[in-house]
Amino acid sequence: MPASVFRCIPPRSTGLSGITALATLSTLVACGGIGPGTPVATSEPPGQYLPPEPPSGYTSKAISYANKDMVAAANPLAVRAGVDILAQGGSAIDAAIALQMVLNLVEPQSSGIGGGAFVLYFDKGANKLLAYDGRETAPGSASPDLFTGSDGKPLGFLAAVDGGLSVGTPGVLRMLEAAHRAHGKLPWKALFEPAIQLSENGFAISQRMSLSIAEAAARIKAQGEPGASYFLNADGTAKAAGSILKNPELAATLRAVAAGGADAFYQGDIARDIVAKVRNHPSNPGRLSLDDLSGYTYKVREPLCSVYRVQYRVCGMPAPSSGGITVLQTLGMLQRFDLTAMQPNTLDTVHAVSEAYRLAYADRALYVADPDFVSVPQAGLIDADYLRERARLISMQKTMGTPVAGTPPGVQGAKGQDNAPALPSTSHLSIIDSAGNAVSMTSSIENGFGSLQMVRGFLLNNQLTDFSFSATDAAGKPIANRVQAGKRPRSSMAPTIIFNASTGDLEGVIGSPGGSAIIQYTTKSILGMVDWGLNVQQAINLPNFGAQTNATTSIEKGSLIDTAVIRDGLKARGHTVAQTVFTSGLHGAVFNGLRANGTAGLLARNPGAGAYAGGADPRREGSAQGNP
Repeated sequence: MPASVFRCIPPRSTGLSGITALATLSTLVACGGIGPGTPVATSEPPGQYLPPEPPSGYTSKAISYANKDMVAAANPLAVRAGVDILAQGGSAIDAAIALQMVLNLVEPQSSGIGGGAFVLYFDKGANKLLAYDGRETAPGSASPDLFTGSDGKPLGFLAAVDGGLSVGTPGVLRMLEAAHRAHGKLPWKALFEPAIQLSENGFAISQRMSLSIAEAAARIKAQGEPGASYFLNADGTAKAAGSILKNPELAATLRAVAAGGADAFYQGDIARDIVAKVRNHPSNPGRLSLDDLSGYTYKVREPLCSVYRVQYRVCGMPAPSSGGITVLQTLGMLQRFDLTAMQPNTLDTVHAVSEAYRLAYADRALYVADPDFVSVPQAGLIDADYLRERARLISMQKTMGTPVAGTPPGVQGAKGQDNAPALPSTSHLSIIDSAGNAVSMTSSIENGFGSLQMVRGFLLNNQLTDFSFSATDAAGKPIANRVQAGKRPRSSMAPTIIFNASTGDLEGVIGSPGGSAIIQYTTKSILGMVDWGLNVQQAINLPNFGAQTNATTSIEKGSLIDTAVIRDGLKARGHTVAQTVFTSGLHGAVFNGLRANGTAGLLARNPGAGAYAGGADPRREGSAQGNP
């Protein structure tokens, strides 16, 4: 039954009693996240996961169906741009480019041309999956002590972020241009028009954007112009939701790139202004140079894929992203458990899945970094035999507490324990076009509003803080994710595409923003669709929970699993429990129709409703839509 049939019971002011009254599984599925109402504060212990962007409430969303194509992304204006490009005959990559340019304007806290991205692209005609790496790179003059203070200790996170020091070479435009040359159908220039028109004519600031500005207002003001007057009122407060905002400087930048290609960004006046902004920061200058910009190169890498539950081939990004590896590791370890019988939103499920996360994150912290600089045992980390051995460490009676990394096949040399904060602010989009091509794209400028350095209408990233702040660990071992010139920092972004393992048919596209918890959000949705038979919207709605490289298990505050039964049950098994605000932003699209042979797609839950189904996270302001 579609989620829209049910009505979630809003919580009372205590935040729990209304939610715990939802007892049936069908209602749990339909209302799976936090209830309506004002955002709640985190109660994380020191050092545990904190969301990179503030929460903006919970809005129940119905699944979307369409017959020709499907677009799911973080803002309705951006989704509309993508849908319109598809209606004009554009490909999935064309729609992704148009959509990302609009997100740069309407969701500037999360992503933009001053940052980077990873794209999984399925070329239906060639029956080939490609992984495009548009991750930022460290400047050529960067050194392992980049984030070491004068006292010899690592800088504090915000001390490193705000200013020029944290800015890496942006990669998203160069990568998207290459993807367009290979897979685009409409002219490059046409893909910038929706964002240019919105920049010049103005758009209404969304509630989420206004809340994000309010949270960062003091930091924005401290960095001065032009960001201060663009985002803030004269009294220093955030511009309100509904206010009309124009960005003629961004329109001019986009016109230049539309006419001159990515070279207009990486060379000439725009590049000079970027470098000047970074290097001339009054208190925290960076090392980015014109040579770094002109010399930036995208990468086309080999995707990582594993079979899950026999029928499904799940594919993700390889290193330098840890997202694909860690999602596949988690799924591989969970093969041992009958999650269908456990059911969603139960104590056993939260325990077993969190234990698998622990083991996967422990490996992630030790081994994953830029494979062009360090040896990353990617095949070994997702090796089925290795994961079966790791899964045997999971006891259903007691948590393992703080996990220890394993020794996968292919390990070379000793590795040090990483200390990167991993708090990227990101955005995700999922697109399937009428020809069956698909894009799963996650883009980022790292922390909310990036480095807070605004140039020609867009914000610059602070992606260099995704590196470890120390070059070696306490034992003196070199950390794989240490800063090195030209290196790409490790990421948690996990754009994912799912195929039929037997036929190779495209089944679905999924991904999320959310820092290091991206891995948990994406995995949760896959479990929902595969193990529990949920449609894409229901799977996205499911409560968020998880664990990383410590003894703490975080559950989504105010959600259907935030109950005394589950909290006390976890504690009885040795977990330290944290009630956390998880601001996931999952966006997914699945094939929902019938194949030529009359069989339904593996993820089809209502084949008569439309060939494609899409879902958007109720915890953010995104939407899903396609052409009828």
